[in-house]
Amino acid sequence: MPPITIYTKMYCPYCDAAKDLLRKKNAAFDEIPVDGDAAAQRAMAQRAGGRATVPQIFVGERHVGGCDDLYGLDHAGGLDALLGA
Repeated sequence: MPPITIYTKMYCPYCDAAKDLLRKKNAAFDEIPVDGDAAAQRAMAQRAGGRATVPQIFVGERHVGGCDDLYGLDHAGGLDALLGA
């Protein structure tokens, strides 16, 4: 399984939902909290092509996007394949 990185904020229901889905898939992930950390937020936005909202999710070097993007990928049947890649 490729490494998974998720950028989050503490009180973000979308971050919680994204992490819940990854846990249901038994997918280990590295969480990078960006609360109050301007440098981490800038790094996240740069890596995410300018997107500054959380969560921002990466599987390997592929930018999946946010929570809705992750669930959409799962509903389309692509998440399991991506996690198994």
